[in-house]
Amino acid sequence: MDTYPYLEVQAAAPRLPDVAVAMVAGGPAYAGLRGRVQFTQRPGGVAVDAHIHGLPKTPTGFFAFHLHEGPCGNPGVNPADYFPQTGGHFNPGNTPHPFHAGDFPPLLETENGAAYLSFFTSRFTVRQVIGRSVVIHLNPDDFTTQPSGNAGPKIACGVIAAR
Repeated sequence: MDTYPYLEVQAAAPRLPDVAVAMVAGGPAYAGLRGRVQFTQRPGGVAVDAHIHGLPKTPTGFFAFHLHEGPCGNPGVNPADYFPQTGGHFNPGNTPHPFHAGDFPPLLETENGAAYLSFFTSRFTVRQVIGRSVVIHLNPDDFTTQPSGNAGPKIACGVIAAR
């Protein structure tokens, strides 16, 4: 008669999300601004890939791009007040700007109003960003002014959801 070693069966741990996505939409004055930002958990950090189109023409072509604490909410009617529920930058370490977990590299628009950005960060996990928002600001980030880089009004927002 064959004998089998004892096999311990354990309940599988709930699977943590390893991918999250934000579908970005512009506020009323920027209705053509759309995009997708994907967060993928990798060993050692998170890969962030942003595909944006419909960016307005600006003098520099650069746009501040941040991870904010809260969801987008209703955009409001005044461009200076778009997406007030987003709160400040995601900053669990209480660090100065530009070292917040939510400080991203800037977007640079192409001639046709599109932007692509891909970067890797160890400042957060995918699990930590679900329910928060990505925000595109009208101005470039100056990487100095506290607490948000003098980035100007929020022109687009997308809530991050597990995928």
